Amino acid sequence: MNPRYDFTGQVALVTGAGSGMGLATARAFAAAGAAVALTDVNRDALQQATATLSAAGHRVLGVPCDVADEADVAAAVRATVREFGRLDMAFNNAGIQAPPTDAADEDAAVFDRVNGINLRGVWASMKHELVQMRSQGSGAIVNCSSLGGLVGLPGRAAYHAAKHGVIGLTRSAALEYAPRGVRINAVCPGTIATPMVTDMIDKGELDRAQAVADQPINRLGEPEEIAAAVLWLCSPGASFVVGVALPVDGGYTAR
Repeated sequence: MNPRYDFTGQVALVTGAGSGMGLATARAFAAAGAAVALTDVNRDALQQATATLSAAGHRVLGVPCDVADEADVAAAVRATVREFGRLDMAFNNAGIQAPPTDAADEDAAVFDRVNGINLRGVWASMKHELVQMRSQGSGAIVNCSSLGGLVGLPGRAAYHAAKHGVIGLTRSAALEYAPRGVRINAVCPGTIATPMVTDMIDKGELDRAQAVADQPINRLGEPEEIAAAVLWLCSPGASFVVGVALPVDGGYTAR
């Protein structure tokens, strides 16, 4: 059983909240009593997720947002604060994958798109969240890296470059903002049963059996298991945790 948190009176923002780990985390924040702003570039998925949580009695706001566009990110944070009055927690989760590619054949446009969303998008999200949290003197941010931020894999250079970058970004900002009352950490998911992973399997870009075999726990992770880690990192239980890159990967990086 997961720990129970009481985030009543607090406000969370989750990027990429239309599905997968983002939706699971938004749902978990809401269940713990937080008001939640959900952002996603997929308007249909965002509308459905927001409507579902609202129908369950939660205070939620859906904001269309492309994290690769800094103006979009800034507007989403402003909308959150305008609606709920503050910002206490954020999970910068929005990200994409790309087909495996020989490093010598990597297309610059693909590299730029992957890094524009997976790294620059996290940078922009954190930047504008920190503007509000700095003024409050409090807050907790969790950036989504990956096991790909901790190891390398053939064919994944662009993706792993971005995810390694998220960890460097997290650690540096964490050192800067810990004295100001804002804790910043990263979570590093393994292979999780999300729509993105399902799509990769369906396209032949990921072998499910091999992915399971690579994780000593011998299964794929569930989005709710990432949500549990994010909520802990945002909770008082992690009050002395600053600048970590927490693997939640079924043992992949322990080998």
